[in-house]
Amino acid sequence: MLTLLGIFVIASTAIAQPAAVKPYVICIDPGHQLKGNNQLEPIGPGATVKKPKVSSGTSGVATKKPEYVLNLEISLKLRTELEKRGYKVVMTRTTHNVDISNKQRSDIANRAKADLFIRIHADGDSSPKTAGFSVLYPSQSNKYTKTIYAKSKKASELIYQGMKNATGAKSRGVVPRADLTGFNWSNVPVTLIEAGFMTNPAEDRKLSQASYQALLVKGISDGVDRYFGK
Repeated sequence: MLTLLGIFVIASTAIAQPAAVKPYVICIDPGHQLKGNNQLEPIGPGATVKKPKVSSGTSGVATKKPEYVLNLEISLKLRTELEKRGYKVVMTRTTHNVDISNKQRSDIANRAKADLFIRIHADGDSSPKTAGFSVLYPSQSNKYTKTIYAKSKKASELIYQGMKNATGAKSRGVVPRADLTGFNWSNVPVTLIEAGFMTNPAEDRKLSQASYQALLVKGISDGVDRYFGK
């Protein structure tokens, strides 16, 4: 009788152990790369319209830093912060000398079955006075992204608010886009962050400051936490 009771207690204890909770998967795409690739690829599945696979991006008017360098700096810090918060992070690139098209970057997020795909960029404009960050998401009218529109918009709005709260920086809003290859090939919720204008001297210098990058990363991460209900 005691032996049977002992077996029952052991079995009950084993059954009561909770299953391990899988972490949310975040794919981070540091925009651009060392050398652009002007070969064309379809902007979406079955599309006849094509765009260059990937460009090298803009560069800082004050810092002379290429955008692809800034994007990776911010992205690596974002990876560290998100991992601290319990997320599993997949990167599309961790070096500059790569050749990964915008479609291929989406493919990486799709294969990872990412719960959220975050694309990190910086902006440029012909006017040196233009400033402010923005967050982009797939537009509601986009035929390629209908299944991910609602979640992408929600994530973008929450990340935008997180960045605004953390940085206090000038902002240009949450903007829908239907022309981005990296959105159109994505099967998972996706957002693109334009961290600021590298063509604005003051903002360019600020974007390269470690202290400001930390605020950007905090804001993005806070938005991600809110999106997942943390």
